[in-house]
Amino acid sequence: MKYKRILLKLSGESLMGEKQFGIDNVRLTEYAKEIKTLVDTGVQVAIVIGGGNIFRGVEAEEGGMERTQGDYMGMLATVINSMALQSSLEKEGIDTRLQSAIELKQIAEPFIRRRAIRHLEKGRVVIFGGGTGSPFFTTDSAAALRAVEIEADVILKGTRVDGIYTEDPEKNPNATKYDEISFQEVFERGIKVMDMTAFTLCNENGVPIVVFDINKSGNLLRVAKGEAIGTVVTS
Repeated sequence: MKYKRILLKLSGESLMGEKQFGIDNVRLTEYAKEIKTLVDTGVQVAIVIGGGNIFRGVEAEEGGMERTQGDYMGMLATVINSMALQSSLEKEGIDTRLQSAIELKQIAEPFIRRRAIRHLEKGRVVIFGGGTGSPFFTTDSAAALRAVEIEADVILKGTRVDGIYTEDPEKNPNATKYDEISFQEVFERGIKVMDMTAFTLCNENGVPIVVFDINKSGNLLRVAKGEAIGTVVTS
C-alpha cells in the first residue's frame, strides 16, 4: 500500500447523489463501503466533508447575510454531514470518531491532535467536522490543515471528474488530463484544485494531493495503492 495514513476530502455536494439538496442515503452507503475496503487493508483514514449540500456561507453573504454568521452556519452544515457519514460507517462495522472544531460536546469530541492520531493508530476512522472553527476559511483549508497536523501521507480529493484537466472537461470534451502536475505548474496555469490557502499549506508542508473520481467503485482503494488513477499534485 503506497499511503499508510490518508485524509479523504469530500464535498458536501457529493453527498447529494441524484438529489438537488440534502443527503442521499444510497450515496452515503456507497461511500461507507468504499471507505471500509480501505480500512480493512490497515490504511489509517481521516475525513473532512464540506457542507455545500446544506448551506454555503459565501452564498449567504451574497444574499445580504453577514459573512461571519454565514460561515458559522456552513460549519454546522459540515457537522450534520459528518454525523450522517459516521452513522453509515458504523453500520458497516467501522469504529468511527467525530471531532469538531466547534465545541459540540453532546455529539462530537473537540479536535485534539494527539487524540486524533491515537484514534487513527487504533484503526478508527476520524471525521473532522466544523471546518477550521474560524470564519473565512473553506473546508479545503480545513482538510489541508488537518492533513498537516496528523502527518497524513496524502490528501485524496474525491470529485465527480477523474482528475485535473487543462479545462473543465464537463464544458470542453477535448480538454487534456494531467496524470501528474507540480504545485508550481498549477499556480502558473491558474488551475483550480483547492482554494489558495489550502493549496499553499499543502505545498509548503510537502503534502501531495490526488484528485480522482470518488463515484467509480474501487477507485478509493486503487488510489491508496498508488495506481495511476486521477491526477497527482506534488512539489
